[in-house]
Amino acid sequence: MNAKMDTSDACDLRFGQVGIACVRVRRPDAAALCDELERRVRAAPQLFSRAAVVLDLSHLLDLPDDGIVDALLEAVRTAGMLPVGLAYGTSETEALARRMGLPLIAKFRAAYEPEAGNVAPPATVSAEPAVAAAPVREPIHATSPTNGPALGAQHHDGAVRSGQQVYARERDLIVTGAIANGAEVIADGNIHIYGGLRGRAMAGAQGDEKARIYVSDFRAELVAIAGHYRVFEQIPKDLEGQSVQCWLDGEKLMIARL
Repeated sequence: MNAKMDTSDACDLRFGQVGIACVRVRRPDAAALCDELERRVRAAPQLFSRAAVVLDLSHLLDLPDDGIVDALLEAVRTAGMLPVGLAYGTSETEALARRMGLPLIAKFRAAYEPEAGNVAPPATVSAEPAVAAAPVREPIHATSPTNGPALGAQHHDGAVRSGQQVYARERDLIVTGAIANGAEVIADGNIHIYGGLRGRAMAGAQGDEKARIYVSDFRAELVAIAGHYRVFEQIPKDLEGQSVQCWLDGEKLMIARL
């Protein structure tokens, strides 16, 4: 009798912090969806090209049939993004996901929509989320809180390198170093950066609209607060290298010098 092969060292399977983009469909028009996503990829390829995305159909009056959903998924692929699942919704959505052979994503980190056009302070963004930032691939610090009252701030000393992520769950984040291009800092509360921000900063990640971002040297790729964000292809001259704060005023993302 042949001995059974030991495959226990073939791989590791772990669940961890994952950044997934969200495409919230507002009308079941595959051509229009492809055009809009292609525009976003062209505007910020470092963020959106080959980004893993979830298709959210919850804002449609009626759930589309399988053929239309298949066309929407193909539109996402054609635009240069990679659909990985459907956003959790009704039992009909679950049945659709099974027929499509896709997983249901019950919860993902954030969904934001940048406003088109040039940036001028104070910056504003659309209130309607549609596309999130592309994920980073090397989480380096994510705190799992214990039960109890609000936690103290999480500190990160030193630089955050390109491809790394720092996430402060249910607390503020204080970074005493530079955040490189392609790096990402996230907090459910406020973010304080005592250094240069060249990457991405996302405060109020679980929806806290009172969260703020404070930066000593502003050169960001992206800033976000509670579902509202702005991609910067070029920093406005009066903000570049300055100390700034970011906050929400109603549904507008405001950025101003300190």
